[in-house]
Amino acid sequence: MEHRNRSDNSVAETAGRAADSRTFERVARLGYVASGIVHVVIGVIALQIDSGGSGNADTNGAVAALAEQPGGALLLWFCFIGCYALALFQLSRIFLAGRRLKDKELWKDRASNAGQAIVYGAIGTIFASFALGRGSDNGSSSSVSWTARLLAVPAGQWILAIAGLVLVGVGGYFIFKGVTRRFRRELTGIPGSVWRRAVDVTGVAGFTAKGISLAVLGVLLTLAAVNADPEQSTGLDGALHTLRDQPFGVVALAAVGIGLMLYGLYIGIIRARFAKL
Repeated sequence: MEHRNRSDNSVAETAGRAADSRTFERVARLGYVASGIVHVVIGVIALQIDSGGSGNADTNGAVAALAEQPGGALLLWFCFIGCYALALFQLSRIFLAGRRLKDKELWKDRASNAGQAIVYGAIGTIFASFALGRGSDNGSSSSVSWTARLLAVPAGQWILAIAGLVLVGVGGYFIFKGVTRRFRRELTGIPGSVWRRAVDVTGVAGFTAKGISLAVLGVLLTLAAVNADPEQSTGLDGALHTLRDQPFGVVALAAVGIGLMLYGLYIGIIRARFAKL
């Protein structure tokens, strides 16, 4: 037991030293840049769809579009390294949480770190798959097949419904976070009024647009569960197409597309530079 405790302490100390490394932190911030690029491209594709064009307005579609650009392969590897570095950085912060926080804040902080590690690890994996030539931009089809497999297992319909409702809640929280400007709490050291104005514009519009897209996606997941129809679960791209098909949907999708681009600027520039890590 004593040997195990020493080993655990050694792991925690090693993780702590890594997390406190300024070089590691700078590389980890590149993960925000990568995520920002993805959201800007998704916003551009959403505007193309809104004007009658084609494209897949999800992470797979955005990464596929990046891969087709000059120097796309280098960009993909850059984004992959940034996302995985940020995921590892967030995992390392879990070991430090006990040293930095009171008990009542400990699990909240660890959950946030774990959630970000999962998200950026997943995005990094998508970048890696395209960099290795194995990626597919058809995210909607993979979402449908994933939903079909889930509906085929016992209690899968309930699990999918709960996931959809949770996603609606997350979308609502994003909207709340944007409208109330709670995203400011994530940042530190913002210089001057120009930067603060940029934070507010990109944050309010960006978080609201992101929240709307997540809420619509959650509704589609819930409907797929209620109707036991995997075809209704079509990922973010399908959610944005569904939004366009609603009354005043063209205007709504244009607003969301611009908002997602602003969210990308917030994540890729402002959060990458001023985020509390």
